Amino acid sequence: MTKREIDMVRTCCKKAREIIEELREYLIEGISTYEIELKSIELMKKKNVESAFKGYRGYPANICISVNFEVIHGLPKKGKILKNGDIVSLDVGVKYNGFYGDCADTFPIGKIEVKYIKLIKVARRSFEKALKEVYAGSKTGNIGYVIENYAKKNGFSVIKEFAGHGIGKNLHQTPEVPNFGYKGEGDTLRENEIIAIEPMITEGEGETELLEDGWTVVTKDRKYAAHYENCVLIKKDGYEVLS
Repeated sequence: MTKREIDMVRTCCKKAREIIEELREYLIEGISTYEIELKSIELMKKKNVESAFKGYRGYPANICISVNFEVIHGLPKKGKILKNGDIVSLDVGVKYNGFYGDCADTFPIGKIEVKYIKLIKVARRSFEKALKEVYAGSKTGNIGYVIENYAKKNGFSVIKEFAGHGIGKNLHQTPEVPNFGYKGEGDTLRENEIIAIEPMITEGEGETELLEDGWTVVTKDRKYAAHYENCVLIKKDGYEVLS
């Protein structure tokens, strides 16, 4: 990617992260996920960006809001009310001037169990640990190995059926960035490429299924899951986290 293209994606990622940080203030007991969706529409208009998700492969909502054992692609609904003890993943993607930015994070509602505090921390920390494997010439397998190994060390599993991805002029492009793998295997990372690294960590076995709504991915064993995502610029000798 050119410097201008990288700057455009950087802008998108910054705006996406700002939206998540502003939305988290509304994550309180008693609010519906649909109300969070409405707030996201308001924030995107304010920041002069479009939703990267709405209409993408037919997705009907502006953002993804996944609760408890929902891993990703949770649909906002008027009847889905957040309650004390829930954990909620917000996944926000934006489009701006033909470029894309994407990020996600998981937050507690009120007081949550200690094991879920740890689950959220491990999802975030596994991303941070994987960054040491982000540089031109590294492999996607290196990233996946670090994420899975850290999750296992902490008593958790990774979701293997979904992965991170390249991003830029398209929301999803090569390379695919799985949350598992072996060192030295996978696609080679290239300088000035941008990838979304997104650990999906669960307290259970890690197998998933799709709900009848055709979008919401849940754990088969109904164990809770945490999702964390940032876009990362690959440099010759390292990286820059864009979101």
